[in-house]
Amino acid sequence: MAVSVYRNPKESLDRMISRFNKKVQASRVILEVRNRRYFKRKATKRQQRMAAMMRTHYRNLRQKMSFY
Repeated sequence: MAVSVYRNPKESLDRMISRFNKKVQASRVILEVRNRRYFKRKATKRQQRMAAMMRTHYRNLRQKMSFY
């Protein structure tokens, strides 16, 4: 989960920081931390089933609405 960036000899500090920020965003560390910030109860079987049904429903709608 740790992201490390080493500075190249001819690289500016700003460039290194921007590379670090890109790596952090690509590794999705911030997203994981935000999700773990508060306790979430596990979804019941009914909630999981409803979420799956809604996912497929919206996926199908998106496919119908997309233009080729």
